[in-house]
Amino acid sequence: MNRRRAAGWLLACGLTVGSFARAGGESAIRAEDLKEWLTYVASDELEGRATYSAGLGLAAGYIQQHLAEWRVTPSGDADGYLQTVKVQSVKAKSRSTVTVRVGTESATFKDGDAVRFTANAGASRQLTLDRVEFVGYGLDLPAAGHADYGGKGVEGAAVVFLGGDGPKTIDAGKYRRILSGRGRGALDQHGAAAAVGPFAARPQSRQRGDAPDRPSSSPDFTTTRRLDQPIPPSVTAGDAFFEFLFSQAPVRYRDLKRRAAAGEELPRFHLDGVSLTFNVDVDYEVVRTQLTHNVVGIVQGSDPQLKQTYVAFGAHYDHVGYANDDPTARPAAAPGRVTATAPSDRIWNGADDDGSGTVALLALAKAFATGESRPKRSLLFVWHAGEERGLLGSQYFADSPAVPIDRITAQLNVDMIGRNRNDDSAEGNTVYLVGSDRISTELHDVSRAANAALAAPMTLNYEFNDPSDLEQLYYRSDHYSYAAKGVPIIFFTTGLHPDYHANTDEVSRIEFDKMTRITQLIYATGWRLADLDHALLRDRLGPRAGKGTGE
Repeated sequence: MNRRRAAGWLLACGLTVGSFARAGGESAIRAEDLKEWLTYVASDELEGRATYSAGLGLAAGYIQQHLAEWRVTPSGDADGYLQTVKVQSVKAKSRSTVTVRVGTESATFKDGDAVRFTANAGASRQLTLDRVEFVGYGLDLPAAGHADYGGKGVEGAAVVFLGGDGPKTIDAGKYRRILSGRGRGALDQHGAAAAVGPFAARPQSRQRGDAPDRPSSSPDFTTTRRLDQPIPPSVTAGDAFFEFLFSQAPVRYRDLKRRAAAGEELPRFHLDGVSLTFNVDVDYEVVRTQLTHNVVGIVQGSDPQLKQTYVAFGAHYDHVGYANDDPTARPAAAPGRVTATAPSDRIWNGADDDGSGTVALLALAKAFATGESRPKRSLLFVWHAGEERGLLGSQYFADSPAVPIDRITAQLNVDMIGRNRNDDSAEGNTVYLVGSDRISTELHDVSRAANAALAAPMTLNYEFNDPSDLEQLYYRSDHYSYAAKGVPIIFFTTGLHPDYHANTDEVSRIEFDKMTRITQLIYATGWRLADLDHALLRDRLGPRAGKGTGE
């Protein structure tokens, strides 16, 4: 069949040459490959792939070996696949202040006394905000019948909230992640320019000299981010600050504090004649630098112009390591909630977290690199290090990308796609998508169209994308480092299960057929994005409230 007749046959079948190529690439993603690769990546030989371990180095070498075999272009440092990630432990000496102007009066509050800046407050600068909004408890929980913002636009304003445990109508323990992230939510979800909340506990004197409970050489924070970039202020404060701030407000602080302590409804109002000036003035001293590595490769696109733009695919290839002595203990380097449910096993293999994403990226790179045709844009693959330590590799890459960050049209993140949520067999066709609509609703529409075009579409569930998601997954994997830079993202996951961060997260428990279908969905989504003749519209409408499979 000649090329013209072939193209006509494809069109008659409702297909295009591009869709035929996509279908061919999807079929190249095979369960046998995923199982072979994961059997090594999640083996005891790699000792749990802790961030600074030899096991992680073995995993990096394994990934590089395959990329070289498929002739994926090395895109790390010095024309290699590895990008060195510099993890800095930093001492911060702060002279930062917040000046409150109420009418004709003003008062200045120093960091460490009546206000507390985050240790990493970003570059020194001065920011004055003449619009100050009090948003009650600072919570938007429609499912719980509580919405403090109520559709109120606070873009560019300083947002103030009170009440550490929220209203008595909600379960503070259940919503602990959301309560502790209200400042971030104000900045990220509502577009505020600064956030001020109450002290979580009695503040310690700090930052004018060393904190009294730590040695002088101990760092205040660890980061891979540049220290010379501005960060929107997120400040906590005590009684003296709030008493002055609300000194001419419709409701005085004493009454607001009493109501918040009792969990009563709080009013919301604009603070007339009030401005806040944040003077960020911090000296940073790097006291230690550790090194780890991202693995980076590019498959070039087919269009002479559009191949200078990219669709990025990411996963983290690190896990939490192994227990040194006591086989019932958790790994020393493991953060957060880590359990040991198999006392005789000292190695946390991380087959699902995130061995599944690691090998899914290998399958995607192979399918795009060895296919007979390629989409217009280039495909960027990044295996991030240090996600388990706080998104270290992805934050570093977002600050120091291998390609200009504004040329990345979208980022597709893959983290834990090898199981059913809570091992529920009814979830056998379900994949959870997070973030697809927050920055670009066009991205959301493209992903749904890609799924609908599959021979056997997946069930797409958006429960974890809801802003009231109890797990707050939008902030907990590598996609967020890109979203924070304004890059449209989708986070693909199958959710948590009893073996999450346990030493029983083994290859034997992976659902390879399901994992293959999800990887094929990601491939189809990535192809459509890479073949668009325009950049995605970034309308930034924010996440849709509500859960489930609806639009």
